[in-house]
Amino acid sequence: MCCGTHVSNLSHLQVIKLLGTEKGKKNKTNLLFLAGNRVLKYAEKSYSTERSLVALLKTGPDDHVDAVDKLQKSVKLLQKTNLSLLRDMAVLITQNFKNDPQRANFFSLHKKEGDNEFMNIIANEINTEETLVFLTVGEEKGPGLFLLAGPSGRVADMGPRVLEMLQGKGAGKNGRFQGKANSLARRGEVEAFLQQHCKHHTSEEE
Repeated sequence: MCCGTHVSNLSHLQVIKLLGTEKGKKNKTNLLFLAGNRVLKYAEKSYSTERSLVALLKTGPDDHVDAVDKLQKSVKLLQKTNLSLLRDMAVLITQNFKNDPQRANFFSLHKKEGDNEFMNIIANEINTEETLVFLTVGEEKGPGLFLLAGPSGRVADMGPRVLEMLQGKGAGKNGRFQGKANSLARRGEVEAFLQQHCKHHTSEEE
């Protein structure tokens, strides 16, 4: 009855609260319980958490599970809508670029809310045999993702330098170099480096 607490008298326990069971090793069942002062501390902590949830969810304790369930469903729906809008935006961005008669042979874009799919849609829509594409998503001065696409030889040459400036990890093949950036703080430097490379390449062709 002392539940392994080894007291000299059971009255020292004050109270024992059985919380439930969980599956243990070797077909055993673990019994979860609290005893003595830990029950009081647990009650105090639970009450404090409950009050915080009441303030956040604007509902009583009995409705907390339903309220969180509704929130999770709303978040999933918003995420789905957001992804759909990002895809549409990526297509519009590339159409706008391709319809510009004054377009250069270099395209650069940063989108905080973007993802890998957003960048890949843009890179797939633009003719990267003619245009060098540099895309980043994530925090402007913090971590994020990047994609460099263009003529395979040039991308292979420039990829490691871009990786170094973005303090990132990544790999490239077939005219694509992409990965994670620990910091996008030097994005402007990468852009300038790539633009300079494009100008140098264009003058060589002429």
